[in-house]
Amino acid sequence: MNKRKISVLLSQLETFKKPDFSLEQYQTEADVAAQAVWFAYMHNSIKNKIIADLGCGTGIIGMGALVLGAKGVDFVDVDKNALGIAMNNKKFLEEKLNLKLKANFINKDIRDYNKKTDVVLQNPPFGVRNPHIDKLFLLKAMEIGDKIYSFHKIESKNFISKIAEDHNFRVDKILKIRFPIKRLFDFHKKKTYFVDVGCWKIVRK
Repeated sequence: MNKRKISVLLSQLETFKKPDFSLEQYQTEADVAAQAVWFAYMHNSIKNKIIADLGCGTGIIGMGALVLGAKGVDFVDVDKNALGIAMNNKKFLEEKLNLKLKANFINKDIRDYNKKTDVVLQNPPFGVRNPHIDKLFLLKAMEIGDKIYSFHKIESKNFISKIAEDHNFRVDKILKIRFPIKRLFDFHKKKTYFVDVGCWKIVRK
């Protein structure tokens, strides 16, 4: 597997049928997910690791981790319908690749998930609908893991560095990505618009 092949494979997965704006459910595009998991893989944070995909949605990021050799992934989301899609995606990949993938699907608010893990992968809501929810995701990730890969708007750089420092973590690297958001809701005017985001690698000191 390489990054391009991962992107092609992830592009075949099922996506949201009816995204919930209250949960800021924007589908992570296959190319974006592939960039993130490859970034983590190249920093020895995927293969043989136990991973939590917090706010997993349809599971595209965690699925990429499984394909790249994660020991197991916990897919955690408050939306049971999204988890149902993630389950379908696991079955699709197992049939497509003739592999048995180890995954747990956990229908919980992330605040109620407390399992210690090697790595956290997450694309949390940016906090447009629910202010400060991105901080909640970061704090939970720091509580349960030593390595975190987390998507945030690039303008949040100082905010994230401060949270990391306050909780004995440090920002190690930032992968900059142009994040496409397709027209899903009535207030969207453009067919696709792009947000400058970063995938932050944050590690415990």
